Amino acid sequence: MSKNVVIIGGGIIGLCSAYYLQKEGHQVTIIDKSNFSSGASYVNAGYITPSHIIPLAAPGMITKGLKWMFNSSSPFYVKPRLDIDFLKWSLAFKKSSTAAKVEKVIPVIKDINLFSRDLYEALKASNEINFHYERKGLLMCYKSDKVGEEEWKIGQRGIKEGLCVKHLTKKEVDVLDPKANLNIKGAVYFDSDAHMTPDNFMSEMSTYLKDNGVIFFSNEEVVDVEISNNSIAKVKTNKQDFIVDEVVLSAGSWSPLLTKKLDIKIPIQAGKGYRIDVERETNITIPAILCEAKVAVTPMNGFTRFAGTMEIAGINHRINPVRVNAIANAASQYYDNLEIKGKEKKSAACGLRPCSPDGLPYIGKSLKCNNLTIATGHAMMGWSLGPATGKLVSEIISAKKSSLDLEAFHPDRKF
Repeated sequence: MSKNVVIIGGGIIGLCSAYYLQKEGHQVTIIDKSNFSSGASYVNAGYITPSHIIPLAAPGMITKGLKWMFNSSSPFYVKPRLDIDFLKWSLAFKKSSTAAKVEKVIPVIKDINLFSRDLYEALKASNEINFHYERKGLLMCYKSDKVGEEEWKIGQRGIKEGLCVKHLTKKEVDVLDPKANLNIKGAVYFDSDAHMTPDNFMSEMSTYLKDNGVIFFSNEEVVDVEISNNSIAKVKTNKQDFIVDEVVLSAGSWSPLLTKKLDIKIPIQAGKGYRIDVERETNITIPAILCEAKVAVTPMNGFTRFAGTMEIAGINHRINPVRVNAIANAASQYYDNLEIKGKEKKSAACGLRPCSPDGLPYIGKSLKCNNLTIATGHAMMGWSLGPATGKLVSEIISAKKSSLDLEAFHPDRKF
């Protein structure tokens, strides 16, 4: 049965949800407070990452976070603050950072990433949407033996999960990406990964959706909802009201602002990430993560993107030049003869990733609201998991058997 579905949030999750919902015959409207051209969906590294099987909430991360807390150029920076939501999230993060819990979520993260990659490839093969997509794998590049050992341990865990992973020497890396001039000791190579150009995909997907009846409302902010019989009857924005059958909440870091009105608690903290685009030849052809610096490098369509850092400091879009410089410095340290220039650094942008405490997104319906499907909390895997989340959302709303077991993603799960 066709339903009137309103999607709150027009990032990668919102657009992919709209794509699969309209395929099921639903009437879809997307509302976003921006103009559909900014945010984490536009400034990310563009990775599809079955390799990223270890969540942010991993053993040792608390210790690293405390060590880095007073270094504003560190890869993972947490701004200490007396905020009740932040303190609750931090406690839940600590509870999730155990070896047993990480082991439990590894296959869950791997399966949803592989499912999403297959959906991206099906989208590409359909020729409905013309977008840049390449599967060249991912190099986890390291400079020290200690970090190399840590990365290979993760690589071996990936092999156990059925992924194709190789431990490469510096010479073997040079054969794979001969003109990149990487200044490293070695790399762990994941054959499983792919990469894209986010702006390109978002633009092409938006055009396709509009051509197929999806209605877009930009620069419009959802301010309230009207509840009737444990369901949302109306979505109220700063400009108009929408009568709804179903609502999808994919508002990223802003999602808890709405769920609080429904007494639904989904702990999320905004994790700010930065990107610098270098629009000149770098000779880099294989995506890489510069491990010690936690910087992602992606050869996109016509430029190379350097992205990274995780800054948990509340919802704000302030550009910290110290963190931008840290990314630029990493580029020159890992790639010989590559220097990111002042003008390129000045054009840096940031986006806010919605981080759940356990590293898993929230996908599904809370028991507290019958017609709200929550789809947020993807942290650094939002881009990777866009199609998978969209497909699962459409299956939930269309009352179809879900492609994956949703229990691990339940919005009401306890931490």
